[in-house]
Amino acid sequence: MLQKVLIANRGEIAVRVIRTCHQMGIATAAVYSEVDRTSLHVRMADEAYLIGPAPASESYLQIERIIHAARLAGADAIHPGYGFLSENADFAESCRKAGICFIGPSPDAIRTMGIKTRARELMLAANIPVVPGTSTVIEDASQAASLAAKFGYPVIFKAAAGGGGKGMRMVHGPADLPRALEQAQSEATQAFGNGAVYLEKAIIKPRHVEVQILADEHGNIVHLGERECSLQRRHQKILEETPSPLVSANPAIQEALYAAALAAAKAVDYSNAGTVEFLMDAEYNFYFLEMNTRLQVEHPVTEWVTGIDLVMQQILIANGQKLRMKQENIHCRGHAMECRIYAEDPNANFMPSPGRITSLDLPHGPGIRVDSGAANDWVVPLEYDPLIAKLSAWAPDRMAVIRKLQQAVHESAIGGIATTLGFFQQLLGDSRFQAGDIHTNFLGEALESAAVEAAAPSMAAELAAILAVIHAESRTKGQQSSRQANRPSLWKSMGRQSLTRNSGEDW
Repeated sequence: MLQKVLIANRGEIAVRVIRTCHQMGIATAAVYSEVDRTSLHVRMADEAYLIGPAPASESYLQIERIIHAARLAGADAIHPGYGFLSENADFAESCRKAGICFIGPSPDAIRTMGIKTRARELMLAANIPVVPGTSTVIEDASQAASLAAKFGYPVIFKAAAGGGGKGMRMVHGPADLPRALEQAQSEATQAFGNGAVYLEKAIIKPRHVEVQILADEHGNIVHLGERECSLQRRHQKILEETPSPLVSANPAIQEALYAAALAAAKAVDYSNAGTVEFLMDAEYNFYFLEMNTRLQVEHPVTEWVTGIDLVMQQILIANGQKLRMKQENIHCRGHAMECRIYAEDPNANFMPSPGRITSLDLPHGPGIRVDSGAANDWVVPLEYDPLIAKLSAWAPDRMAVIRKLQQAVHESAIGGIATTLGFFQQLLGDSRFQAGDIHTNFLGEALESAAVEAAAPSMAAELAAILAVIHAESRTKGQQSSRQANRPSLWKSMGRQSLTRNSGEDW
């Protein structure tokens, strides 16, 4: 068994990996940038190493510094988490050359599935349906216009060398195409160092459904069910659940989806944990979107319904062990859902809200899980993704888990910064969401509708806008809280403070 694992990441995922390593009796080493010196993952690891200044390009994306830290620590493995270098084939290759086990797939699998045009070609060869589009890079606006006319508008540009919503631009007509191409190429260059983009036919109001797979180095492979990830904002997932309300109601579609996911993984000789993502249209046709060659942010919901620790499985597979489970022994029970709580202000178009967390009250109880790298009095840095915590829940059915999450959000309070807690309270109470009537533009349409209503030239609308301003101003005074109504009373706060004092301390 591996003796020491260095986690090449930060925040909640670093904390998550450290916990499983310790449960397995494996020592851990953390890396941190200057701004993360007092972060929770640094305090939890057995040892920690500074790797550079705050910008990720000078710290968490520095392959040589991370390899050097692993050597100093005497680590025999590196877990990349998600984001940063987790899907960087050069990083995986560097680990192997340094004699350090990379807890993830092979560099070849990462490289193949990381180039989206190459992945599309591979899926077509394996008879896996893909969205109509190009399997080569777009050269110029003239070529793009000709292809868009062939596919029919709307179309969408996508980065060939990355995902996560970066380098994507929707085009509704010929007049918008040149500018959209330029923007997609520019964003792709900034995000991935590669401005190559390709073109796809845009599927209108699709569902985003993904299948979690596990594969070992001995040819064994299983799926762990599907996740619904259609609740997105600017192509970034906001809320995830399993099973999918749509897919689980259609067993034949579900089985076909699983078969396609397993075939995709086999086509690239995949090992370790991975996720095959699909788009599904209104007629239940599904199309391969991409494969994430890493652990997903939303993996807790799969762990809820299967009882399988995915990080532990990653470590065991990387250690050369065979899967201890067979497909017929994997059973998904109940329903799980996850809310991503961000340090963002929904009342200011979801602008980042970095700053010091002055109070942190997160829920507990049966069927509730909190994955977080935050702590009281910790400063949320501006340099990284503003994810504070993942709040997830399990219940026997979908409506029960929604109610449980509503209560959990209601019990949560984060002071000092704005967060998306209040936004989730509204979302979870939405009748369309509760009915499972969702798609990837669901939030965009809802937010746009709310903006139009707020701008309506009526006395009621003006009054509502005034009240909203007053409410927003009241929230910023004093100790700002993400849910002012849930902030403890002064009496409670004083009581809590007294509990932290030494019994003999002079008041």
